[in-house]
Formats: sequence, structure tokens, C-alpha cells
Amino acid sequence: MSVQSLEGITLESVLTRLVEHYGWEKLGRRIDINCFQKDPSIKSSLKFLRRTPWAREQVEALYLETRFTN
Repeated sequence: MSVQSLEGITLESVLTRLVEHYGWEKLGRRIDINCFQKDPSIKSSLKFLRRTPWAREQVEALYLETRFTN
């Protein structure tokens, strides 16, 4: 198996896929940031993640370690 990479995948696609897989509630438990826990939306979460490198790194790491079924 090759090394996984996020090259060519947008942050919006990453976040959307994680939300579809985990849902906001479970995602907010896995990554403890307010934009996932208090009135979450893709738009507000993207704004926060683009300004906050440590949070974006956590989201990208979760995406890479998640075993999606489809």
C-alpha cells in the first residue's frame, strides 16, 4: 500500500467526508474544538481551520487514519 497523502484534496472535501462518516457530535468528541461542538457548519469550520494550523493538522491526521467504507 502506498503512503497516503492529502495532495490534491481540498480541506472542504476532507471536512465534508469526516462529517459524513462521523457526524458532528462524534467528530467534536474526537477533535475538541468549538466549531465542531457549538452550532457546527462546514462554512464556519473551514474558516476556523484555515486560520488555525494546529486544528487543521488534527483534522488532516484524522482523515488519513480513518478507514472509510466507500
